[in-house]
Amino acid sequence: MRSKASIGGHPIHPTLISFPLAFLAGGFVADFLGVLSARPFLWFIGYYLVIAGIGMALLAAVPGLIDYFFTVPPQSSAKARATRHMVVMLSTVALFAISWMLRKASPDAPTTVSLALEAVGAGLLGIGGWLGGTLVTRNLISVDHMYANAGGWNEAYFEESSDPLAVAQANELKINQMKLLHVGARRIVLGRTEDGYVAFDDSCTHRGGSLAAGVLICGTVQCLWHGSQFDVATGKSVAGPAKKAISTYEIKEKDGKIMLTL
Repeated sequence: MRSKASIGGHPIHPTLISFPLAFLAGGFVADFLGVLSARPFLWFIGYYLVIAGIGMALLAAVPGLIDYFFTVPPQSSAKARATRHMVVMLSTVALFAISWMLRKASPDAPTTVSLALEAVGAGLLGIGGWLGGTLVTRNLISVDHMYANAGGWNEAYFEESSDPLAVAQANELKINQMKLLHVGARRIVLGRTEDGYVAFDDSCTHRGGSLAAGVLICGTVQCLWHGSQFDVATGKSVAGPAKKAISTYEIKEKDGKIMLTL
């Protein structure tokens, strides 16, 4: 899914997170080697690397939180993984911040407690980085993939209503293109097949992957997380680990507009 915090389609959080990863890990290594070799210049470097790491971590957390609330599909395995990633990374920053405060805002040799906190923080840093990488490589968070004739990422927001909603122009989508509709708290995919427009739930019934971020071909939508496929006209699962059907919605064309009925 395309990141909500992006510039020119490029996600900001994965770009910024490399800095605190390098600074915090480097700060711990410099402090450890400085104490081990009794070389003050190393723990001097470590002290300022930790400061830089904390600052960059807080900066990277801003687009990360935006993606957490507005990009990661709700009630999905990715949401649970993203929650663990957030908790681990915030705990890491807290440990390094406490370590820094124990040094009394002075680039002196770190105490044993301070160095121990950094060591635990460095370990958590690796775990958090692994979770974040899995979100990208397995759950495709912030990955704006393209496939033949898919068009660009497309989504819109509407207030929930008992009356039919005009959610698109009749010629807005080409065949096999999709559009994510946020209708109140619901996430619904509008798609166009060879037989016309269809609408169905965005959430794959296997692990909650976004179907709008999947692939629509020949009346079948495929979730890219684990390959589950659904007939978009009936909602029936036709392949993959998903066994339960997805919900579909009534679609009609009126006065050149596509009307959705919940």
